[in-house]
Amino acid sequence: MVRFRRREQRFKVLVEDAGQHFWVHCNNSGSMLGLLRPGAKAVISPARNPGRKLSHTLELIEVDGFWAGVNTSTPNKLLRLSWEHSCLPETQGYEEFRSEAMAGHSRLDAFLSGSAGQLWVEAKNVTLVEGGVAYFPDALTLRGRKHLSDLISLAHQGHRVACFLLIQREDARCFAPADFIDPAFADLFWKAMDQGVEMWPYQGVVTPEGVGIGPRLPVFR
Repeated sequence: MVRFRRREQRFKVLVEDAGQHFWVHCNNSGSMLGLLRPGAKAVISPARNPGRKLSHTLELIEVDGFWAGVNTSTPNKLLRLSWEHSCLPETQGYEEFRSEAMAGHSRLDAFLSGSAGQLWVEAKNVTLVEGGVAYFPDALTLRGRKHLSDLISLAHQGHRVACFLLIQREDARCFAPADFIDPAFADLFWKAMDQGVEMWPYQGVVTPEGVGIGPRLPVFR
């Protein structure tokens, strides 16, 4: 366990361990609004590639006495693990899971197929919570808007499509798109829901030992 000191250039974070300061990789391109408090406890993990310039990755940061997961690859991994262990009711009946699947000219996080048919899923990491409401995004996201547009297009073609929103902190009671940060994304979110895109906001169970799947939360409209 280390202490967070500061963020630099989005993808670099300075941490302190036993008086020693060093840089670690942060794969979260969002603002991480409300999380970056100097001196906060943080959890890092060693890079799989020992030759990587930054030898560790930021995983968790403590906020108000609990952990928030900031690694944006976690939702994809947890989506697959939850499917493998039948922890996600929405994915039952799909025997095959393909990550980073191409849908026309777009790439989505998961394509599931099987006796239940076909299912496209995009996964998002959520760390912003205000007044018990989890919000996404925490910064303007052209990429996020494109993903919603892709899901809407697939829904129009008759496909089953969904957005898996992993809320990596324990203080959320519901989810809503952050119209006060990215109004265009929020408009697309509601349009997507109205046109058949399923929204799955799930609370993560976040500890230094790992991240698990918790209850599904309602969408607040």
